[in-house]
Amino acid sequence: MAETKIAAEARTEFGKGAARRIRREDKVPVVLYGHGTDPIHLTLPGHQFMLALKGSANALLTIDLGSDTHLAIPKQVQRDPLKGFIEHADLLIVRKGEKVTVDVRISTVGEAVSGNLVVLENATISIEAEATHIPEAFEVSVEGLEAGAQILAKDIELPSGSTLAVDEELLVVNVTAAPTAEQLEAELAEAEDELGIEHDPSDAEEAEAEAAAESSDDEAATESE
Repeated sequence: MAETKIAAEARTEFGKGAARRIRREDKVPVVLYGHGTDPIHLTLPGHQFMLALKGSANALLTIDLGSDTHLAIPKQVQRDPLKGFIEHADLLIVRKGEKVTVDVRISTVGEAVSGNLVVLENATISIEAEATHIPEAFEVSVEGLEAGAQILAKDIELPSGSTLAVDEELLVVNVTAAPTAEQLEAELAEAEDELGIEHDPSDAEEAEAEAAAESSDDEAATESE
């Protein structure tokens, strides 16, 4: 994993008002901590920081403080829920050769057998890896899989030196038969009943009801004769 060097500035203002001013300047308030050091409060250039994390949620960063540098990885990143920009971040100081526990993204490739659904039960898995060799993502092939096939955490090929930090039986991918139109309609009707939702009858339903009513009238007339 390549390192991204970012020039940081010391942060002396705190609180919500100060954070808003920092963001208006296209900067991100950051706390850098780890290895027994006191937390270091910084600001990072917003656009550069966003690009660094766009490539990998576990990006390896070299934080340049002028007289000092720190190797770090993102530990917690807060984003605006609507616009997506980074509001705040906690960075963990790491050392080369040191192992850290991180969540790595899972993506599927290939196509399962037609008529089946591929369900990604866990979008990430936790692994322990060297801080300088954290994989960006794991690709899991579902090519040709049929309903009932499952991929567990233990089935994912990890890079050398990495180990699982979750139960090896954790379900990652589940292949199931796609529901039929009748099953979907039944589930929708059941959900509507539970919620008390009523809807106007369709043209077909109205025609069916009218036909049933006419048939009933004809039977009644026949009996009266």
